[in-house]
Amino acid sequence: MVAMSSMELLIPKLRLGECHSKSQLLALSSSCIAKQQHPRALMCKASAAESNATALEQTGGKMVVELVGAFNQLTQKINVLSSSSSRLLFKSLKLSIPILQALPLVPDGRSPLSKALSLALLLAALQMDAEVISAGLLTQVLEAGAISIYQVRDRIGTGTAHLLHESMRLKNIPSKVEVLDDDSAAALRKFCLTFYDIRALILDLALKLDMMRHLDYLPRYQQQMLSLEVLKIYAPLAHAVGTNHLSLELEDLSFRYLFPYSYLYVDTWLRSHQPGNKPLIDIYKEQLLQTLKADPILADMVDDVAVKGRYKSRYSTMKKLLRDGRKPEEVNDVLGLRVILNPRSGIDMSQEGERACYRTREIIQSLWKEMPHRTKDYIARPKANGYKSLHMAVDVSDNGMARPLMEIQIRTIEMDMLATGGTASHSLYKGGLTDPEEAKRLKAIMIAAAELAALRLKDFPSTNHKGLGFGQRDEVFRLLDKNADGKISIEELMEVMEELGAPGEDAREMMQLLDSNSDGSLSSDEFGLFQKQVEFMRNLEDRDVQCKTMLNDKLQVADNSGLIQVYSKEFGDRLVN
Repeated sequence: MVAMSSMELLIPKLRLGECHSKSQLLALSSSCIAKQQHPRALMCKASAAESNATALEQTGGKMVVELVGAFNQLTQKINVLSSSSSRLLFKSLKLSIPILQALPLVPDGRSPLSKALSLALLLAALQMDAEVISAGLLTQVLEAGAISIYQVRDRIGTGTAHLLHESMRLKNIPSKVEVLDDDSAAALRKFCLTFYDIRALILDLALKLDMMRHLDYLPRYQQQMLSLEVLKIYAPLAHAVGTNHLSLELEDLSFRYLFPYSYLYVDTWLRSHQPGNKPLIDIYKEQLLQTLKADPILADMVDDVAVKGRYKSRYSTMKKLLRDGRKPEEVNDVLGLRVILNPRSGIDMSQEGERACYRTREIIQSLWKEMPHRTKDYIARPKANGYKSLHMAVDVSDNGMARPLMEIQIRTIEMDMLATGGTASHSLYKGGLTDPEEAKRLKAIMIAAAELAALRLKDFPSTNHKGLGFGQRDEVFRLLDKNADGKISIEELMEVMEELGAPGEDAREMMQLLDSNSDGSLSSDEFGLFQKQVEFMRNLEDRDVQCKTMLNDKLQVADNSGLIQVYSKEFGDRLVN
């Protein structure tokens, strides 16, 4: 008989309809983690664990669970995190969590806390600084009138208060024009890029994406109005400020609501090129990366190789099929890879990097069939703005299965930085700035704003912060251990509960639950075990939300179009994995 994991044994209990509270599951997970006993034996001890875990059903216990879980979830996504940034996020969470939990549900049915954390996680994934993430957490609190800008300034900081103020100013931008045509939309984008704090602009774009992800509750005409604003103003703005991921998703969501049947046809056609469960682009990305790293000649030229992959967005594909009048087989960049090379240090890294690019092209030619008429050498003949790269298209059809051509770009790190963030970047042009000097000036302002925030928060690159490791768990412990004596006392636990607006006395019951050696305080190990429990519970909740979202999307498609066959196998496989 194959041994089952703790998770596999716990989840079937839930499926049988037995009512387990968070505290019960938290206690059971604690036993699984701490004692490594077989879960079937642990189930017999559920009543004892439940009596202890009732401490976490108290207001204070719930608040601390939310605080620790939210902080860890946020910082897990941030690559660069200083002590000052940690304190800022921790203060913002302590201020926002009790207020958000007291507010009514938002119109789309989510809790305000869930919405705030979704926004904060989106900003963290974009690697925004702690002030921007803090502003994202406090946006709803400010809108509800539970706190003023001046209170945010005094309790959190001037930087966060400024971003919230700028974000409020951005809310009425579409109302500045009577008719939202191409010219007025371009003028609005230029106005935003010229007169508003870039970081506040990214906060507003994240708010728009969060809104677009939850539009189903609105009447269709409102969905279309909001989608048109997003498509005309905000998606190009997102591209202009360098958040291409936001731009693509905003475009696709707007396309979906404005033209649902056209979206469905394009989506189905793109999915038809994907065999099995694994995305086609991931298969080719791994294949190319392994081949490049195995080449001894290239290995002598470079220190590292990276391969990035992307699918063409639904909206961009639609434009090429309809606006440009192309046939499906003529859309050459449905699949796209970018190879980024880091040449070895030497006397002439630039020349060595160019040689590595041409060697990479030779390796790709041996792997797939190149389409010569699609090859462009911008290294030998750079563009007027300094852009350098090798572009090629390859035929990846195999076993009689026809697939769209795959576009591949090859460049060094220096070339990539110039293309994506320097004078060669075309993102500002697409955002509405056609004057090169004006675009250059704005790019300098954007870089300066980011550097100023980094200096103020002392956010400099760290090599040891990545994911929920020991360093991150220690950071939460240090933030709670205010007198830095290496343990969390009952007084410190009471203080944080009171800051969260909960009765300080709840701390005694929580201490009794977590203090395994009964010395009246929490050691780093004891608190670390508690964090593992919180992480266990949040993973369960996240999995449930993912399945709920998938069910909603797939079943809605089936109801509207009868195309359940397109998705049924994928959905079943996703649930199994």
